[in-house]
Amino acid sequence: MNNYPHVFESIRIRGVDFKNRIEMAPPSPNRADRDGRVSREFIDWFKPIAEGGTAMIHVGNSVIDRAESSDEERQLDLGTDGCILPLSQFAEMCESFGCQASLEINHCGMDSDPFRIGHPAISASAIITPAEMERAKAGGREPIPTIEMSHEKIKETVDKYAMAAYRCQKAGMKVCMIHGGHGNLISQFASKLFNKRTDEYGGSLENRARFCVEVLDAVRQKVGENFVIEFRISADEIHPDGMHFEETLEFIELIKDKIDILHVSAGIHGDFAYMRYWWQNSMMDRMYNVHFAADIKKRFPDLLIATVGSIMNIKDAEAIIASGKADFVAMCRPLIADPAMPRKYALGQEEDHRPCIRCQYCGKRLIMPRVIGCAVNPLCANIDEFPYGKIPKAEIKRKVGVVGGGPAGIQALLTLCERGHEAVLYEKEDQLGGNVITAASPKFKIDMQDYRDYLVRQAEKSLGTIHLNTEVTAEMLDAEQFDALILAVGADPLIPNLPGVDLPHVHWAPDGEMGCVTVGEQIVIIGGGAIGIESAIELTEKGKQVTVLEMAPDLSNLFMTASGTMQDLLEKIETLKIPVITSAKLKSIDEQTVYYDDLTTGAEHTLSADTVLLAVGMVPRHQLVDELRQSAPPTEVFVVGDAIEVGNIAEAVNSAFKIAVHL
Repeated sequence: MNNYPHVFESIRIRGVDFKNRIEMAPPSPNRADRDGRVSREFIDWFKPIAEGGTAMIHVGNSVIDRAESSDEERQLDLGTDGCILPLSQFAEMCESFGCQASLEINHCGMDSDPFRIGHPAISASAIITPAEMERAKAGGREPIPTIEMSHEKIKETVDKYAMAAYRCQKAGMKVCMIHGGHGNLISQFASKLFNKRTDEYGGSLENRARFCVEVLDAVRQKVGENFVIEFRISADEIHPDGMHFEETLEFIELIKDKIDILHVSAGIHGDFAYMRYWWQNSMMDRMYNVHFAADIKKRFPDLLIATVGSIMNIKDAEAIIASGKADFVAMCRPLIADPAMPRKYALGQEEDHRPCIRCQYCGKRLIMPRVIGCAVNPLCANIDEFPYGKIPKAEIKRKVGVVGGGPAGIQALLTLCERGHEAVLYEKEDQLGGNVITAASPKFKIDMQDYRDYLVRQAEKSLGTIHLNTEVTAEMLDAEQFDALILAVGADPLIPNLPGVDLPHVHWAPDGEMGCVTVGEQIVIIGGGAIGIESAIELTEKGKQVTVLEMAPDLSNLFMTASGTMQDLLEKIETLKIPVITSAKLKSIDEQTVYYDDLTTGAEHTLSADTVLLAVGMVPRHQLVDELRQSAPPTEVFVVGDAIEVGNIAEAVNSAFKIAVHL
């Protein structure tokens, strides 16, 4: 029985068959070779997604000429015919699973790094971008303005777009996406935020749309009628001086007859403050931009619309299409987290869907740069070692003990079972989850709550043995005679050695946030990282009076720990009017007062408090590790997750996987 009839309904466009309405929104996996061409690892990375049931895969930021448009490592270059043969291998791989291969054809214009391309970036106008200002500041140099494109350069660039699409077609593709949003070159012409021209390519909307119209006309002329053109826009750039929705509707009127599918996103990527509108974090609403798509569909009912932006599962995709808000649903991070998600929903295996937590780990790796990775899907960054996205069975079955039932321990358990080992997990608490339980406690962290439930459910369904309420000792492990041990014992809250920290009204912040301990009405939180700030928000929304003390001169610790949510957390602090005192060093605590020093002036200050919550960090349980690590052959004992170095879920999951998959 098909419980999702709308999302799994097929459709033909210009004779091209799409088996369902699910698209992979375009990722940039940093898997092309050094010449910007499809590689074996590139194909292997996308293969699980094609196999998993999506109808169409778009590959992000595939540039029309890498010599003048480059802002990432290892992005595809469509600038010469040499790309065609390697591209054909990607297209044929997708075709073997009934999936349409597509590239997001792009010129990033002003966002090209001058030192990557060897000359100033080109754009609609001569401007200095926020990204270039940041690069110049980091490099200790003067910023380099873009070069305004001449008419000759415009014509040349239009032809490059057409040739890029044609090369996709020659490689066997039947569809491509033209990127006209997020502040890339086409939108640099279309938006008054970037376009300062006074000729026929500037001024009125019709003039600013001219470059886009010429590109779309040239592409259609080159590829002919039996080829699908999807066009990506930012429905609203959000920037106060940018292109807004009402003008976008007028823009669509000018191009609607030249495209087959309109892919509706929002925001721009050249300015950090507006990136989150196309790359939403875990504090933002799900289906964040669907309302734009719905309104466009009402205005242009005959135009096929694709919507994108924090659409986290097939159930939500079904609701969107069933209600007529869009014709296609595009997802990126959810399909990275679980490439088989469409297939699982089609087969009635929804509860096995691995949820994305919108932590931004995937994007941060690209910035480093690294190949794309995923916090919850460790196969993502290791596809070169496991080219089919499958874990091989172990040649020799071993008995492996896992100590700790947090994300690292559970991932180790799942991987060991998949390898065919006899896995035994011990958890000292009465439930699995470890620090994911506390991470999921704020009511606004619905993504983390889904992931917590998934972890526990998968652990309980595994073939491993799980012992709860079990404080492991070396003697206990010795008696089991394990062939190998994975120690995922986690970390403890850091308790500063100061007067008063042992008083009964002083607690670890998540315990107060979760209601594990009684808190009063006047709370002081020590620590302005993510744990402290999230606790402050949650408790303030419960009606408590909260003040945060942070020893650093700013909230840089929040930036380091907030997993992409810093801007939203800061806005929440401001909205709720939560006092945050920086350069404040805790000195002591008594029954009713917190004493701290102002590190700027040296003066001592006090705050009244009936509850003090500590959020100053975590320390690995090294002592416990040392007590247990002799209970298996020395070369067969491995420490993972926070037990070796305090980090995040991504580091815990990936470190545990890398150990377990090689046992």
